[in-house]
Amino acid sequence: MSPSLLILFVSVFVDLLGYGIMLPLLPFYVQAQDGGAAIAGGLMSVYSAVQLVSGPILGAFSDRYGRKPILLICLFGTACAYLLLGLADSLFLIFLAVFIDGLTGSNLTLAHAYIADSTTPETRSRSMSLAGVAFGLGLMSGPALGGLLSGYGLSVPALAASSIAFANTVFGFFILPESLPPERRASRSVSLIFSWTSQFRSIFLRENIQRFLITLFLLNLAFAGLQTNFPLYSNHRFGWTPAQNSYFYLYVGVCGVFIQGYLFGKLQPRFGERALTVFGLMCMALGLAGMALASAAWMLFPAVTLVALGTGISIPSLTALISLRVPDHEQGRLMGGTQTLLSLTNILGPTLAGVTFEIVAISAPYFLGSILSVFAFIIASLALSGENQ
Repeated sequence: MSPSLLILFVSVFVDLLGYGIMLPLLPFYVQAQDGGAAIAGGLMSVYSAVQLVSGPILGAFSDRYGRKPILLICLFGTACAYLLLGLADSLFLIFLAVFIDGLTGSNLTLAHAYIADSTTPETRSRSMSLAGVAFGLGLMSGPALGGLLSGYGLSVPALAASSIAFANTVFGFFILPESLPPERRASRSVSLIFSWTSQFRSIFLRENIQRFLITLFLLNLAFAGLQTNFPLYSNHRFGWTPAQNSYFYLYVGVCGVFIQGYLFGKLQPRFGERALTVFGLMCMALGLAGMALASAAWMLFPAVTLVALGTGISIPSLTALISLRVPDHEQGRLMGGTQTLLSLTNILGPTLAGVTFEIVAISAPYFLGSILSVFAFIIASLALSGENQ
């Protein structure tokens, strides 16, 4: 790993550490203000709705002005959002904190663009998977730390996450180098940068990546609602506490680190991104169905292992397949466009999960996710077979 990618790895890890602290606790922040599963889902929908607009704009800004300054703005916005969340004493302030975080929440997207700048086509998917390792380490360490800190009050984890994000902003300012030199930057006008709908449309109309983008949409729609819904699901079905949920996220993080930090590196040279994308989607469909059918708490662990395997090998493979089909000077716009797509899933996913949880059955979000993964599997298979003809 090059020094710049190592620094980015640390930056992503620290960012996801704060995210991991907050992820299992967000539904309980809502419950503390007398909110339910639907409101908790709506919370993430607000976050994603804001990202729907801000993601492509920030991606395009990074194409024009460089990755580093935009990434620093995002990190600082995350720090402010967590600080407000820690001080919030009403649903309004919780939603305001989430709004601010969504406005500047393109950290991982910009990290992918940074990786695209700094890698060759041969090493890109492997480097994308290393970003996933940092993601997994953050989710492994964060929930455990958040679970411990929650014993001192719900505000303590948020304030700790804010401090971590502020420290990461300072770290990035002094240490992280710029990955996009001036001669490789886009020259579109500022007015076009703010035309996020045209940016997204221009990316999605590329025929060589359309089906891959649809696959990415379905994959993330299957997974989007589960992050906020799982603490409520495990609490209702198995009586789990916030601390127990944190340990579960710790296990998921360990799986993610192993899969993306070790296993993916062994599988990718042998099988390639195409086969790994299809296999990963199949694993995800089976794992989500297993979580829905779990009748005892221990059954969640083998099921989520399959989900972790599926996402851990399909997401970096799919991201690399899309990235390799777009010119270098448009990588930031591509990642911003995919962020728009993912924001759509994050608007729909949590709301669907919350509504089906309350109206249909507590296992319904997981059955729905499994069905969506099957559709993603079919579309990816068709896209890849079409390229072979």
